[in-house]
Amino acid sequence: MQPRAEVVLSAEDIPELRVGSGLSSLQVGARLRYEFRKEFAPYVGLEWTKSFGNTADFLEADGRSSEDTRFVVGIRTWF
Repeated sequence: MQPRAEVVLSAEDIPELRVGSGLSSLQVGARLRYEFRKEFAPYVGLEWTKSFGNTADFLEADGRSSEDTRFVVGIRTWF
């Protein structure tokens, strides 16, 4: 089990990218990974994202929610 967290900060508003200044978003989640070998590890997980301030306002103006929960599936690989 691998916990994950990401905080996005912006120094200024960037309306064309739909990003507001200050704390833009917070993403928290966890992934369960099984390593067949160090180079190959599929995973499943759950992520929750919340946008704040002007970023949330931009999303809501576009008809989208400022809060989102996602189920993720993937493969971690390296050479």
